[in-house]
Amino acid sequence: MSQKTVPFKRTMLVISLVEEWSCLKSLLQDSSGDNGHQVAFSSLGSNPVCNLTVEDHMISLHYAHLKEDMPEESICQAMDGCFKCCTNAITTFLLLIQGGCYTKKERRLIEILQAHFGVESLKYLVILSLEDGKVTDTLDDTLLDLINMCDGRYCRITASTASGGLHALLEMVSNVLAENGERGYTETMLTESRRRCTEDSAMNMLKQKVQEAEEKAQAFKERAQLREERRAREVEELKAKHAEERKKEAAEKNKLETRRVSLQEAEISHRAMLQLHMSTPDDDETKKISVILLGLSGSGKSSALNLILNRAGHQYSVSGFAHEQAAPTLSCDRKEVCAAGGRILLVDTPELWDEDGVENAELVKDCLALALPGPHVFLLVLQVGRFTQGEREMLGHMQKIFGREIPEHTIVLFVHVEGNPYRPQNINDYVARAHSSLQELVRSCGSRYYELNVTKSQGALSYPQVKELLSGVNKLVASHGGGAFSAKRFSPQELKERNKVMGERSEGALEVNYLLRDE
Repeated sequence: MSQKTVPFKRTMLVISLVEEWSCLKSLLQDSSGDNGHQVAFSSLGSNPVCNLTVEDHMISLHYAHLKEDMPEESICQAMDGCFKCCTNAITTFLLLIQGGCYTKKERRLIEILQAHFGVESLKYLVILSLEDGKVTDTLDDTLLDLINMCDGRYCRITASTASGGLHALLEMVSNVLAENGERGYTETMLTESRRRCTEDSAMNMLKQKVQEAEEKAQAFKERAQLREERRAREVEELKAKHAEERKKEAAEKNKLETRRVSLQEAEISHRAMLQLHMSTPDDDETKKISVILLGLSGSGKSSALNLILNRAGHQYSVSGFAHEQAAPTLSCDRKEVCAAGGRILLVDTPELWDEDGVENAELVKDCLALALPGPHVFLLVLQVGRFTQGEREMLGHMQKIFGREIPEHTIVLFVHVEGNPYRPQNINDYVARAHSSLQELVRSCGSRYYELNVTKSQGALSYPQVKELLSGVNKLVASHGGGAFSAKRFSPQELKERNKVMGERSEGALEVNYLLRDE
């Protein structure tokens, strides 16, 4: 009787996720029978087993259920349990990938394999690509690196060429065993790997403790340095605080000195104003103070003039004309009011120059004639929240028309008109935060500025505002000894004649209106 040959059995521990294992099973089942190999599936404990017979060789594939979401410890336990089930056989490792794609999932499994079984496990690793669908055109660099570490042990298998792929797989396993020992990866190797891992862990722990000690020493050094820096900073802050206190003391001293000088100047100004009132009779024309209002169209000159007339005359009406939108001023006009113990002439003006800066000489002569015996003060009217390029150039035009000394006789009046949504809480803050060009204009006028609310909602506030404005006008006139501003371009006689002509023209217009009413 002839003796039956026993197939030479080899065992491979399959490293893959469930999807790749299922794909391998399908490929082997679809291609078994007529393709020169036999396949049989069974289980060993909880682990699936696939027994392959190719000619006179048998290979047994043992698989541990590995899932993507399993922690590393669970994967190691599954691999360990599967490995112990085949310790009496010749064992190698088989990595399954699909279509030549080496993804993060497979890279994680290989890292866990090396960590648990040691780097020498790669000497017994074969890579099998399952190609029953989409296949990558080129292999990834990380897969090529792994193939190089496995000495080129990479083969492919499809349903139509399963036998050829299995023959290549068996040949690679034979080469692995021939090169690294016929018994394959053994439990002794696993024990040695764990011992080295334990030693490495102990060494790493020791290194970690040394590193922690160094870090503590460095932290102590840094804390000591921080304490020194904090002490130095505290000393500097104390010095700065003392310097700031001395600075505040000096500023307070300067403030008191400035106030003292200001009171002295106020006393001198008041005395001069009293002398001015005492030196001229009440009905003297020279006692009148004339104010010319200058500004661009829409700045609120006429509304401000009407409000000053009302408030100076102690009139107040919510629906009064001071709050209404004033018609554009087309010619110079003069109003007179008794206020602050004297008569004040207010001269309203249209724009005295055009967009190109060319002056209207007739209007200039009119406003100067109406301002006789002055002018004493110029009110430069600006609307709150509006400062255009034309308003930036106003002071230059005024100096060109009236003379370079005009800023010394000018007060800036900020007007808040009805319908203007911009409403500053404090005029001083508004000027302090204004554009540098506006701040320079205010400084050029001796930092003399006042505000006036020509609105219904804040009409009551205009009483103290008008009072303060007229007080500022009187102070400015007194500071110049009560003298008027000298407009050298027109002679006094020429202005008087102009004033007389304008008066006769005004009386004629009134007479015509009276006659028309009688008709």
